[in-house]
Amino acid sequence: MALVIGSIGELLVEFVCSEKDARHLRAACYVGPFPSGAPGIFIDQAARIAASFGGRAVFAGAVGEDAFGRVILNRLIADGVDPCLIRVIKGVPTGTAHVGYNTDGSRDFVFNIAHSAAAHLPTLAEIEVGFLAAGISLLHISGSMLGDPTMRATGLALCEILAKQGVAISVDPNIRPELISDSGYLDALHRIMAIAAYILPSDADAELLFPGEDFTAWSARLLAGKAQTVVLKRGDQGCIGRDATGTYSLPAHQTTVIDPTGAGDCFCATLATLLAAGQPLPAALTCANAAGALAVSRLGPMEGNSTLAEIDDLKG
Repeated sequence: MALVIGSIGELLVEFVCSEKDARHLRAACYVGPFPSGAPGIFIDQAARIAASFGGRAVFAGAVGEDAFGRVILNRLIADGVDPCLIRVIKGVPTGTAHVGYNTDGSRDFVFNIAHSAAAHLPTLAEIEVGFLAAGISLLHISGSMLGDPTMRATGLALCEILAKQGVAISVDPNIRPELISDSGYLDALHRIMAIAAYILPSDADAELLFPGEDFTAWSARLLAGKAQTVVLKRGDQGCIGRDATGTYSLPAHQTTVIDPTGAGDCFCATLATLLAAGQPLPAALTCANAAGALAVSRLGPMEGNSTLAEIDDLKG
């Protein structure tokens, strides 16, 4: 069966503040537009990795009929993403994200998703038919798409439908406090995690989802359910992965961090695509760890995405 990776959610252009600690509260220079949106970063990287196995990537989302929309479409198409389920919406601007960095390591985001083209997904029926016609192997969900109630309902329903069709579900909780509009956000996230094959939280996600528990405890509980692989992304502390064969821990690569935004999405895309291609967890985790290091080395959330050859070069 051909390897086909799918994802759904917000497509954005991102602007990066050139000054630290501005917190979007004072006039400052911003660099952009960079193609972005967590699911968009994921699918761009997935397309690059899937190509090494003769596979491909398909995305369901929407952009505006404007220059920012063209920035996103040009990048995704150039990197091999099938745009058949990406709508171009007239009269509504492409979604945006503004990010600022602080000296304490924190980030401040301002998003325009709900009132932009990003929220105008194709219908659930259109997406289901399109993904199944493409022969989808794996569907990835980023928690960032769950803030908007309409997008959330579509994403949750799609996961439930495709899981029943034998499609593997991958989920990165990717919890953004700026996007939590109501209690339905975390409820939907827990429901998706309950049917997911691959569950890929960050340290911050795990602290919120599993307060007071260590990796051994909560990963064991997830693996006793539907999960096949659980991975904890730990930033500059590396990563820990666990499946039925054991637990594997890797330190982070030594690298100069230019822009950490998007590194987790790049990590998840590399890992999930390799697992869906049949690679064992230790090999997939090693590649994902290297992909994350490459991702932070360039300005812009998608600019550090990499091919499997580039990942192999870093691994040595």
